[in-house]
Amino acid sequence: MASGNHSVITEFVLIGLSSNPSVEALLFVLFLAIYVLTTLGNLTMLLVIRTDAHLHTPMYFFLSNLSFLDLCLSSVTMPKLLKDLLSEKKTISIEGCLTQVFFVFVTAGTEAFLLSMMAYDRYAAICHPLLYGQMMSNELCVKLVLLSWALASVNSVVIVLLAVNLDFCESQTIHHYTCELPSLFPLSCSDISINIDILIVITLLHVLGTFTPIFLSYIRIVSAILSISSTTGRSKAFSTCSSHLIAVVLFFGSGLVRYLMPTSGSSLDMLSSLQYSVVTPMLNPLIYSLKNVEVKVAVKKTWEKFLQHFR
Repeated sequence: MASGNHSVITEFVLIGLSSNPSVEALLFVLFLAIYVLTTLGNLTMLLVIRTDAHLHTPMYFFLSNLSFLDLCLSSVTMPKLLKDLLSEKKTISIEGCLTQVFFVFVTAGTEAFLLSMMAYDRYAAICHPLLYGQMMSNELCVKLVLLSWALASVNSVVIVLLAVNLDFCESQTIHHYTCELPSLFPLSCSDISINIDILIVITLLHVLGTFTPIFLSYIRIVSAILSISSTTGRSKAFSTCSSHLIAVVLFFGSGLVRYLMPTSGSSLDMLSSLQYSVVTPMLNPLIYSLKNVEVKVAVKKTWEKFLQHFR
């Protein structure tokens, strides 16, 4: 943020999800339950994949990283949301707001890269099963995950720099329940036209760089599945991709609505944010466990071992 006599605001006020105390109490119970389910679900996935030797494959390596990212993403916004639902005044410092913006972009950005790499993993498994071990070596998988974090971090630094030098002179009310860059821009008394253009370009490049490999991978995957003569074989091949496709649609759909559509301050902005940062992290463990026999068996074994310690 620019220094000097321009910026006189030291904190922002969030309007939150509701101003009705009774509604806020109900929302607190709802989102506390969601946060607990998200934490338990993703921790269970991490534990199961780590302890079950049958799941020590590239697919589940990526899935464990996805669970870790979902834990981080939900923890960036949910604790503050829960606190604000019990508070009469919902404030956040400018530094805290920009920190939240940064970590939302890091975790969500890394997740987008990871979903792209998971699509390539499915392409290698279905289209080149005999070469799968060579194409998806352990060393390559680790490098891809580290590259995802690095690219998302660099992207996040650039995005936060768009807000650091803005002046906030009068309005300090954010029409949202959390800090997101599209909601901060309208509060600035600086010229934000270039900032908005840069944000749109960065978002488009990020989307194209992550969604294009997904799209191309699934063109090849669908072609390979359709060439399988056995109905059982086609069904089995498709079932290995369906969970990933659902996760991609949920995550990218809401993210695109939030960052490419003009900020209106309406409930649509909040709903799209809730979708990718709250709902999707809760649903991903359910999606991958309910549609995957190996995961369901491993989860059952893990819980049985865990419960034996209390008998």
